[in-house]
Amino acid sequence: MATSLNSCLKASETKTTHFPGWYSPETRIYSSKHSSISLPADPFLDVVSFIFSHQHGGVTALIDSSSGYSISYSKLLPLVQSMASGLHHHLGVSQGDVVLLLLPNSVHFPIIFLSVIYLGAVVTTMNPLSNMLEIKKQMADCGVRFAFTQPEKVDEFQKFGVHSIGVPENMDLDSEKIAFLTFSKLIGGQFGKAPRPVIRQQDTAAIMYSSGTTGASKGVVLTHGNFIAMTELFVRFEASQYEYSSSKNVYLAVLPMFHIYGLSLFVVGLLSLGSSIVVMRRFDANEVVKVIENYGITHFPVVPPILTSLTMRAKGVCENSLRSLKQVSSGAAPLSRKTIEDFVQALPHVDFIQGYGMTESTAVGTRGFNNGKYYKHSSIGLLAPNMQAKVVDWNSGSSLPPGFYGELWLRGPAIMQGYMNNVEATKITIDKDGWLRTGDIVCFDEDGYLYLTDRLKEIIKYNGYQIAPADLEAILISHPEILDAAVTSDTDEVSGEIPVAFVVRRHGSTLTEGAVIDFVANQVAPYKKVRRVVFTKSIPKSAAGKILRKELRSVFSSRL
Repeated sequence: MATSLNSCLKASETKTTHFPGWYSPETRIYSSKHSSISLPADPFLDVVSFIFSHQHGGVTALIDSSSGYSISYSKLLPLVQSMASGLHHHLGVSQGDVVLLLLPNSVHFPIIFLSVIYLGAVVTTMNPLSNMLEIKKQMADCGVRFAFTQPEKVDEFQKFGVHSIGVPENMDLDSEKIAFLTFSKLIGGQFGKAPRPVIRQQDTAAIMYSSGTTGASKGVVLTHGNFIAMTELFVRFEASQYEYSSSKNVYLAVLPMFHIYGLSLFVVGLLSLGSSIVVMRRFDANEVVKVIENYGITHFPVVPPILTSLTMRAKGVCENSLRSLKQVSSGAAPLSRKTIEDFVQALPHVDFIQGYGMTESTAVGTRGFNNGKYYKHSSIGLLAPNMQAKVVDWNSGSSLPPGFYGELWLRGPAIMQGYMNNVEATKITIDKDGWLRTGDIVCFDEDGYLYLTDRLKEIIKYNGYQIAPADLEAILISHPEILDAAVTSDTDEVSGEIPVAFVVRRHGSTLTEGAVIDFVANQVAPYKKVRRVVFTKSIPKSAAGKILRKELRSVFSSRL
């Protein structure tokens, strides 16, 4: 990203001794340029009560893009309460129970999520494309007792002794006929009121899985307080920066709700503002333009592959198309300068921004903001209110001033409590002073805007999804003809990054690339598949046995 690099180099080359107020040369800590926001002090506050405590003029909360089925704001809280009642009285869900949501996007997803945490129970989410081996592993890891899933997967859960509820795709519940325990029965409000347990801000609301900076996927423990902070510091604060009414905004929900990016917006934060959310059950590039036109979409949060797709289609529509769009925001993975330029040229009337957040920070980090003075499209934005940052030299450990690149460390009220049942990984990621090591290399420019250039962490981002190399390596090494293996990433214009496996075959093996790809594909979700295989004589490792992935990646550049 040349623009970001030049901006930060310019700042460092000035050798200024005058530092802006948002950076302390004594502590070398960066503070947000935005004023601090007072967060709720009541320790006995849950995120559901917090969301519905806000007054707004919103009419329609959730709309299914394909059928037009909608849920109004006046019915939203009663539906959450009815679902909570059904879960408690009929299924016995109670405070502290873990409930799995293995679901694609739907207008029901937010209702299910909020009803579970309304009871003081805990949600964990997964990609619905995950296979049963992956599902079984996560369920065992966090002790899942109940699950919501697609109807065709209900029988699979019964084999594991987990009670599951099939969620119909047809939005018209009155016409849905299902042989087993129906979703409509649970949400129908026939069980009376559910008891409200005492829920504290410090109580766990969700366990979201992330690869973190290294290693296999880990359960990120997020509290009610984390989600309250996210709603205030990310969603509600951003809305306050614009003159137009939030209750008149119409968001397009294509990002998966099982991911922290989609969850923070469409399942939690936006519901406190009264905005309408049009839900696409699955991304369809050909349908996106039609949905934007049909529903008057004003805001479209995306990941890079969706942005590229939107740009291509915007070039092919008439000049007056997509005029309802006010803002497109991108996150989850870096963007190239060309991708940004192509979008801005194709849709010059749309405000384009980038943002940065992690599962470990409840999606709170930075957010772009364009005004009459700054239009920094290549930047990931300004620090969110109440958040602090350090830029740390990854060799010396010293903190760096504006204009210099280093690893981003974050601290603030949205930072996770830690990794579930993994004290060691938590200590590696969060230090004794509460600083979260992100593993991302950034620089602050002279105006306080951040630029992301690289990652120290090993995870691969394929179409915005996280893939832990360690997960794939464990599968590869289980193959009887593979002596050793390592997985790293290679850049890809369409997907951002793809997983590439380096494989050492046992003596005499005739194992082929196709056979290796198929072996992994049969055990993981489709997005986790190995896309290319390089056969090698050995895997480069440090004296401590750590795989030297940079040396593996150098193979790609040497071939070029």
